[in-house]
Amino acid sequence: MIIITGAAGFIGSCLVQKLNDEGFYDLVLVDHFSNDQKNKNFEGKRFSQQVERDIFPEWLRENQLLVQFVFHLGARTDTTEFDRDIFDRLNLDYTKNIWNICVEFGLPLVYASSAATYGLGENGYEDDESKIPLLQPLNPYGDSKNDFDKWALAQERAPYFWAGLKFFNVYGPNEYHKGRMASVIFHTYNQIKKTGEMKLFQSHHPDFRDGEQMRDFVYVKDVIDVLYFLMHHRKDSGIYNLGSGKARTFLDLATNTFKALGEPINIQFVPTPEDIRDKYQYFTEATMEKLKSLGYPKDFYTLEDGVEDYVKNYLSKNAYF
Repeated sequence: MIIITGAAGFIGSCLVQKLNDEGFYDLVLVDHFSNDQKNKNFEGKRFSQQVERDIFPEWLRENQLLVQFVFHLGARTDTTEFDRDIFDRLNLDYTKNIWNICVEFGLPLVYASSAATYGLGENGYEDDESKIPLLQPLNPYGDSKNDFDKWALAQERAPYFWAGLKFFNVYGPNEYHKGRMASVIFHTYNQIKKTGEMKLFQSHHPDFRDGEQMRDFVYVKDVIDVLYFLMHHRKDSGIYNLGSGKARTFLDLATNTFKALGEPINIQFVPTPEDIRDKYQYFTEATMEKLKSLGYPKDFYTLEDGVEDYVKNYLSKNAYF
């Protein structure tokens, strides 16, 4: 059995499809399945069973002899949520529990960290584990991910193979349920279809012009290819960046969405909401040498190719991966 937590969500459901495509069907999907909004993400996919998030640790203990690999992708990911107790319970303590079970029973583990751990980038974006204690995330979500990374590195006992992946700005099919947290590409597509224009945030930073805030946008198909690679690699444990390695502007992103739709470019700028203005990252870019040093063989999608595939093959067709 292969475990995927967060299996009804964005990246998790795409990983289920990837595993199906590679001939893996004995999959255990873990999530909070009462959220009907996400059900379409695993419709038509092959798997053994579904396990509710709250009972999964107990289930894992009871069924550990059948488990070959654990992908722990489930988390509370809302960067606008400021109730730290929620993140302590769902992100930090829950992941510690899964880690300890994997240690006890010799199970390999890949878990989702986040580029939100880097904060404003004061200490750069290198996945150098010695710098992790220095990082200053901008919100409780980023804190919860960084706190677990620090905890994992401090443990004397670890799974025989483990990897924490700092996901940068992932976009692609199956993210429709994420609301405000969905990618700018998703929102651009829907705004263009509705109004013929896209509103981007103004810059409130003197070093960046409007729309030239930069992010490392990574296509979800690249993310799941890396996850699949690590399932077979199973050595060189540690914490790794997972981005494209190339920062691009929001203007690039929106412009390519218009082009993929064959629509004239019409971009307006609006003030960044005040509740996130002082916590806003103006630049992120993953250093990818560490992951590539493992022998990962594939080139990543360019922003142009990723947006075109997403818009033409999924958003325009109301299709799922």
